[in-house]
Amino acid sequence: MVGYAPSLKAKMNKTLRNVLIVLGILIVLIAPIISSYNKMVSLDQKVKRAESNIDSDLQRRSDLIPNLVETVKGYAKQEKDVFTDIANARAKLGGAQNITDRANADNELSSALSRLLVVVERYPELKSNENFRSLMIQLEGTENRINIARKDYNSTVDEYNSTIKGFPKSIIASIFRFEEKSYYKASEGAKVVPKVDFNVGK
Repeated sequence: MVGYAPSLKAKMNKTLRNVLIVLGILIVLIAPIISSYNKMVSLDQKVKRAESNIDSDLQRRSDLIPNLVETVKGYAKQEKDVFTDIANARAKLGGAQNITDRANADNELSSALSRLLVVVERYPELKSNENFRSLMIQLEGTENRINIARKDYNSTVDEYNSTIKGFPKSIIASIFRFEEKSYYKASEGAKVVPKVDFNVGK
């Protein structure tokens, strides 16, 4: 019985040592998974914030458009097709359910606004209207913010997509269902803020 206690103690120590080794291995294996998961969650939230910023700027522009259209209508009531196109594109933008639909509706609206500004060029009195000038300055500022928000969003999406596609993070992304996100694709015309020359008569 005297030699039994040390033998039992040795076995317990060995078992404890084995348990600690297994725990150490598990920690080494699990820590990178947790780190990768947390990074993906962080990037996913960053993409959502960037998308929200685009929505906010698009809404700001959308709020300006009715006043702009009404001002132009006061001088060019006969340009009904352009007004209809703007109303339709604005409605599509308001009903967009995802970033791709939003980008397509945004491109349509930008195209319709460009056509509206071509119409404006035919009405010098309209270009000299103070209300119209003020609205155009606000619209130009909003278009610049939208451009910046688009670039920020696409940059964030690029970082997110690169992260979830790289090995071995792609395995973790697949397990936790992190899916590739779409870029915000603006049309070539939408990348340039439409200009109106206020130097009437020059």
